[in-house]
Amino acid sequence: MLTIGQLASYAGVTTRTVRHYHQIGLLPEPDRDASGYRTYDAAAVVRLIRIRTLAEAGVPLARVRDLLDADPESFVAATRQIDRELRARIRTLQEHRRRIAQLGTGDSLALPWEVVDYLDRLRAIGTPERIIEPERDAWILTAARWPDALPAIMAEKVAQLDNPKVVRLYQLIGRISESWEDEDLLRETADLISSLLEQAADRGELELQDELMPDESFIRLMDSFAVASHPVVARLRDLIEERGWSGWTRVEKGDPQASRPAPSV
Repeated sequence: MLTIGQLASYAGVTTRTVRHYHQIGLLPEPDRDASGYRTYDAAAVVRLIRIRTLAEAGVPLARVRDLLDADPESFVAATRQIDRELRARIRTLQEHRRRIAQLGTGDSLALPWEVVDYLDRLRAIGTPERIIEPERDAWILTAARWPDALPAIMAEKVAQLDNPKVVRLYQLIGRISESWEDEDLLRETADLISSLLEQAADRGELELQDELMPDESFIRLMDSFAVASHPVVARLRDLIEERGWSGWTRVEKGDPQASRPAPSV
C-alpha cells in the first residue's frame, strides 16, 4: 500500500494534484487506516496515470470522468469530438498569431491599411511622432464611424501630400509642438491653413467631404478630441476664425454654423 506521496511519485504528479483530483471527484479518496493515514492500492495508481494521460492530451478535467468510465465505442467518439474542438482552438490561436504579426506597430491597431500607409507617408515628410500620435487616434475614431467612406477620404488625404503647402503645414505643426506659445509661428500656420481652405473650396473638396461625413454628433466628438489633444488647438481655431473661417473639424467661411470639414492635421 502506498502513501499519497508514493502514489504521486508513481504517477508522475504532485501531491497537490492528487488532492485536487480528490476534491473534484476524479480519484476516490480512500479511508484512513488504523494509524490514521490514507493509503492507496495499485488500482489508484492505474486510475491516476490514466487521468494524467488524458489531462496531458488536452482533455478538459470536466470530461475526464466520462472517458475513464466509457466503453470502447463511446471512448472513441468522445476523443474524436475533443480532437475537433482542439483543432478549432488551434485555428483560433493561429488566427490570433496572424493578426498579431500583422500589427507590426501601434499604428496597425484598430486601423485599416490605408491609414497606416498615410501615417507612414507623414513620417516620410518629417512629421514628428508627437504629431503622428493624435492624428492616428483621430483616424481610429473616423474609421470606427465611417468605415465605408474611409478609402475615399484617405485617397484624398494622400493626394494632398503632393501639395507643398500641405507638407509645409505639417512642418509648421511639428515646430508648434515644440514652441506652441510662439505667436508668430501660430499666425503663419493659421495663414497657411486659410490658404489651403481657400484652395479646397475652389476645387469643391469641402462639399465632397460634407457628403462623406454628415454626422453632427461625430463632428462635435472630433472637435472635443482635438481641443483636448493640445491647448494650441483652441488658439489656432481662434486665429482661423480671424481669417474668416468657423469651426475646426468642419469649417465654413464666415458662418459659425459651419458644416464643411477642414483638412485634418
